[in-house]
Amino acid sequence: MPPMADVTVLVLMGVSGSGKTTVGQHLEARLGWQFVDADDYHSAANIDKMRRHLPLTDEDRRPWLDALHRAIQQWTATKQPTVLACSALKADYRERLAKDAPNLVWVYLKGSADLLRSRLTAHTAHFMPADLLRSQLNTLEVPDDAFVVSIDQPPAAIAQAIIQYYDLLPVSQP
Repeated sequence: MPPMADVTVLVLMGVSGSGKTTVGQHLEARLGWQFVDADDYHSAANIDKMRRHLPLTDEDRRPWLDALHRAIQQWTATKQPTVLACSALKADYRERLAKDAPNLVWVYLKGSADLLRSRLTAHTAHFMPADLLRSQLNTLEVPDDAFVVSIDQPPAAIAQAIIQYYDLLPVSQP
């Protein structure tokens, strides 16, 4: 694990319903780091496709991943501490995002299919329908280089575990 001073981008990854946004917002509040949701980088066509209950293909994801990679490069170059909530389901997606970003670390938010499904069913404001969970779980390639945290605990506890694991400190205020 890299020392805290070397971490610029912390990526919270996992399938929809794993709590990436909620945990990211807790980390933002605790650390003062910028929080970015990768969903904001999806094209209107991708969002429309998911709303129509159609899973995204690798081709659909390519421009999204490229845009995220450019953002990661900018945050790294400017040393902007950032928490990024991003599914990053496949190893090659993660490789694409982390290319030339040595100060990027991964946190895999892991949960059972039943817990994830119940969360997605209750989370009606999001464009990702619960019936696409199976396709996400089938696509998921479990990372071997991530800090793994179980999502069967409160988001504040998950954020605290991440902070302790990477020995993260709040940004200093001017």
